[in-house]
Amino acid sequence: MYLSGVGMTKFGTDDRTTHDLIYEATMEALDDADMNIDDIDAVALSTIDNEANGERQRHAASLISSLLKIQKPIVRVPAGCGGGGAAFWTALQMEYENILVLGGERLAASTTSNITDELMTGAERIYEQAEGLNFPGQNALVAQQHMMQFGTTSDDLALVALKNHEHANLNPKAGFYGKKVTLEKIKNSPVVASPLRLFDCSFSINGAAACVVTQNKTDIKIIGAGTYTDYLTAWERGTMTSWDATVQAANQAFSQAGIDRSGIDFAEVHDAFTPVELINYEDLGFCKKGEGASLIRDGKTKLDGSLPINTSGGLKARGHPISATGVSQIYEVAKQLRGEAQDRQLSRANIGLAHNIGGAGATSTVHIFQKVSA
Repeated sequence: MYLSGVGMTKFGTDDRTTHDLIYEATMEALDDADMNIDDIDAVALSTIDNEANGERQRHAASLISSLLKIQKPIVRVPAGCGGGGAAFWTALQMEYENILVLGGERLAASTTSNITDELMTGAERIYEQAEGLNFPGQNALVAQQHMMQFGTTSDDLALVALKNHEHANLNPKAGFYGKKVTLEKIKNSPVVASPLRLFDCSFSINGAAACVVTQNKTDIKIIGAGTYTDYLTAWERGTMTSWDATVQAANQAFSQAGIDRSGIDFAEVHDAFTPVELINYEDLGFCKKGEGASLIRDGKTKLDGSLPINTSGGLKARGHPISATGVSQIYEVAKQLRGEAQDRQLSRANIGLAHNIGGAGATSTVHIFQKVSA
């Protein structure tokens, strides 16, 4: 399968409805693919089913049918924060010529308490949320374990945040575009859940992204795809510092692609919290277990490093509109492979990877893309 057109709204506080945002991203993707909606044979859609955005729309697939004037198979794929990646993986399993993949969310319109309550439906509500454990708390526990086991420090987490903000400052569609954030500001930001500070956490934002998967040859081939689902809660697993869903999804994708980890030129990984990015370095196989911090300390994951990570700014600084995140990662990969990433363009971009997580390591997707020579 191949990747054709891609589209994405600017991530921010644009207060349009979710379907308005999705419409904009769709039109950009179709234009980029040189297609119209009649060329699409099926749609894979991800958007969370909740009341956080105030829209209370329970039949999102049919709404997309009305919005795009398309009467074709439309499948909604919910997987929490990993919904966009899961929708893309689902599209690859469909036996159609052209499949539109959509992800969109409107979160910035709601209150923090309402968003927190609704988004925790992606974790365990009875044993965790009822006891006051939210996503920052979960990931703070993960960070503490990584620090105790491997010597990771708060300074390492701050370097992850700084890198992603520097990248986002070069991305016009990022929520933090044009907003310079210093290391001092990151280190002095309020503590949310120790050791996580405010700038260690991604932020709620509005946005949508879209792409077209096709059986027809284009300039980008999808050479590897993997997905894996683990137990819902982190405490049910053997360790908190490695997420097996990512390990297994990566193994599937790399096996299918027929390459090893050294073949990846750059990657978009799921950094809802800064320690998660470091763990992803390890689980994806870019370094040995416990050595994730060394990559950020040595600058290897910056734009001019040997393995640039999150050139878009990542969830941390591009923004994390839940279901749109996984598709927006693919948008960034496509832009880099085509040499269209402007000020953040990499000098070497032939094979890129996109990695999306739902929950605290509960669901993971990994996709590998290769630039096709003319």
